[in-house]
Amino acid sequence: MQCPNCQHTESRVLESRPAEMGSSVRRRRECLNCQTRFTTYERIELIPITVLKRDGAKEAFSRSKLLHGITRACEKTVLSSETITLLVDDVELNLQQCSGREVSSQEIGELVLERLARLNEVAYVRFASVYRKFEGIRDFTETLAHIQVCEQGSLARSR
Repeated sequence: MQCPNCQHTESRVLESRPAEMGSSVRRRRECLNCQTRFTTYERIELIPITVLKRDGAKEAFSRSKLLHGITRACEKTVLSSETITLLVDDVELNLQQCSGREVSSQEIGELVLERLARLNEVAYVRFASVYRKFEGIRDFTETLAHIQVCEQGSLARSR
């Protein structure tokens, strides 16, 4: 590891600990040449995922784009930013575990909706309205009816 101060390549690790909910390791280091202390992060290198858009275009998967969309859907709800980040982590992990490296935007949207349905109905409807391109009140009422049916089914199973 190269020292940010003197560019010397020899350093010693003073402390290591998990970071970013266990997805990386944070290391405090000290340069053996100038004794400057600095922090490094070690992460697993993820294989890039290509997203197939509805119009046939392809683009690289963007975690920040997904996070932004979900955050917008969750505005003014009880969901914390930590919960939203965990949701994005879960979706991204699910995508990384798929055998193919190309995934459709529809698959990503359905993964998000599946998770939002369990977390918050308002966020679910907001995300669905953009993802499924709602055109009118009928689309909203059909989605709300679907939520009620699913909710009644889960109540019946829990009894």
